[in-house]
Amino acid sequence: MAAGRAAGLLSGLPPPHHCRPLCPGRPRQQQQQLPRRRLRPPEMGLRRAAAAGEGRELRRAAATLQQRPGRRQRRAAAAAVVMALRALWLLKHDPAAVLFSSFCRDFTCFFLHGKRTRRYPTVEIRAKTFNASTHVPVPSDSAFLKALLFELRFVDDHIFVEHRDTCTRINHSSVYSVRTEGGDLWPVLAFQKSGLIYACLPLVEETLEPRPPLLTVSGLSQGLALLLGIVDYISPSRKNEAEMTAKIGQLRNLLIQACPLGTPLNTNIRSLNSSFDDIQEMPTDENQPAWRSNTYKGKPQVNVCITEKVKCMQYDKRDVVDMWQVYGAVNCKCDIEGSAPNVTLSLNLPTNGPPLQDIVVHHCVTSVDPAMLMSSSAEPLDDSVYNGPYKFPFIPPSDSFNLCYYTSQVPVPPILGCYQLIEEGSQLKITVNLKLHESIKNSFEYCEARIPFFNSFTSLSYRRGPIAQLEYKVSYGQLDLSREKSLLVWIIGQKFPKSLEVSLTGTVSFGTAGKEHPTDYVCTGNTAYVKLYFRIPDFTLTGCYVDQHSIQIFAPGKPKITASGELISSDYYIWNSKAPAPMLYKTLLD
Repeated sequence: MAAGRAAGLLSGLPPPHHCRPLCPGRPRQQQQQLPRRRLRPPEMGLRRAAAAGEGRELRRAAATLQQRPGRRQRRAAAAAVVMALRALWLLKHDPAAVLFSSFCRDFTCFFLHGKRTRRYPTVEIRAKTFNASTHVPVPSDSAFLKALLFELRFVDDHIFVEHRDTCTRINHSSVYSVRTEGGDLWPVLAFQKSGLIYACLPLVEETLEPRPPLLTVSGLSQGLALLLGIVDYISPSRKNEAEMTAKIGQLRNLLIQACPLGTPLNTNIRSLNSSFDDIQEMPTDENQPAWRSNTYKGKPQVNVCITEKVKCMQYDKRDVVDMWQVYGAVNCKCDIEGSAPNVTLSLNLPTNGPPLQDIVVHHCVTSVDPAMLMSSSAEPLDDSVYNGPYKFPFIPPSDSFNLCYYTSQVPVPPILGCYQLIEEGSQLKITVNLKLHESIKNSFEYCEARIPFFNSFTSLSYRRGPIAQLEYKVSYGQLDLSREKSLLVWIIGQKFPKSLEVSLTGTVSFGTAGKEHPTDYVCTGNTAYVKLYFRIPDFTLTGCYVDQHSIQIFAPGKPKITASGELISSDYYIWNSKAPAPMLYKTLLD
């Protein structure tokens, strides 16, 4: 199975049910014997929510249930309710802090009368109604921060906790079950980006035991889209703390517009106005889609960039197969006049190029060939696989967006490597050989190999400390020692030599170990790796490209079209062939 699926963020199986208690502090028998009279009927909660101003759909559902309170009617009423979020957080783990939170009490119905505001917690009423006895309340900011950091292993990562660290709970997605005092809070969608943690809790419109499959929880995709919109809004100001603080302060007003009643309606946070006094009116053109929040006026231009990332695990062993995976994204920025301009973009592959697989398209794409979506990296390739051209007709949003994601099975990795580390007493002898494949463009923006030495046990009586002595020889490039004296940085530069091969040999001696040096609980003894970092501009590993002449734009004027590509390394490891290496990556791919 493809490890690099860009669209696979929400895919994968949920943890086994036996890893979760039904309710902390209460035996199973007592849970099954709860008095039925304590459980409030779903229709009662719907009628109360309707009285609180939930909306036309909910009032209609409540009326239907009141007239015919059967099972089918309850399901139909539940389907009529719009998906929503119970809570949303913006967190920081170093140091631990809650930068922003919007609980279910904020996702409410507002009635403004001068300076008075009345709030009705409609989303949480729905959560209690649908989840019934399996409902888990949203904890406080501090309690959630502590619980999530523990679940994500930002704290107490050196301690083995069975319900968190057991191998039966290997996460294939960014959806977590966070253990709180009130029970296991699920499904919490969380991911880290540029030092910040973005998290939200979607509403699940059914009972949580047994847990429904992730693909059936439609609120996850909406929550992910909203979090990505917040990332796009916050990320440009990460280097300026004052600017980021100001943006976070405006986030609550923006979410009231983007997520009224807790329902994500507009995930393009940057296109919204932070002031209630100057909210832009919605366009009157009925043909203008909701994701195109404003119209462009000026010289038309289209920018397309294909970004491919390559993951790799190389072992240089006969009994272990090397693994690599390519996944890409096509980013577009279309500055075109008109309320709903139609654009058609085609992706092309060279002759005998590997086909694109696991294609996921943006919601602005109006139609697509079903054969494009059928190719999956989980299945072996055959002659019937669709290999282009890949046409995407769409109405572009106002801002930059990713038109599609894909993966591909290329025949060889861009750089082949061999790493050998042999321990001789208190010294380590290292040998690193790297070879650039002849089909790869020999023009890098940067290329370097990092060789870490962790403060790990090599025997019962010896621990590695900082590097005390280093003797080395490189055939090409420059070798530097990090400031902490625990990392070798081999700067290869912007080109490989004509032979396309480089090598490094050396002997490393260590001093006394200290607590300040890095540790790793996987890399013990001779288990070690070399990690490659590189970027090749104007190049894609699959050969995928955009033909500028094939871009069709049904709008006035002749736009300027710019197309580019890049290949970036991501988790590119070369393990020591003289020691055992972890096989978890291989297991996930099989």
